[in-house]
Amino acid sequence: MTPTQFTFSTAFLLGLAGLTFHRAHLLSALLCLEGMMLSLFLALSLWTMQLNSTNFSASPMLLLAFSACEASAGLALLVATTRTHGSDNLKTLNLLQC
Repeated sequence: MTPTQFTFSTAFLLGLAGLTFHRAHLLSALLCLEGMMLSLFLALSLWTMQLNSTNFSASPMLLLAFSACEASAGLALLVATTRTHGSDNLKTLNLLQC
């Protein structure tokens, strides 16, 4: 395993651990998801550069576009829950209420 692969896999695992263990606020969960997506984007970009092929050159841009859509939907959810519940604390949210 090269040092760059180790760095990107460690960044992904740190984001996953943050998402798993530190779920106090919705904003911290969204930041962990964004970090995971960015580490995947960088790893996929370096992988396509190492292959020297143009067949997979659109894959990192597609992943980045999905990441931007995920971030905008997450921020919209954050604003909506903060307006209705008064905070972004995940323990105060009850998904069973209508």
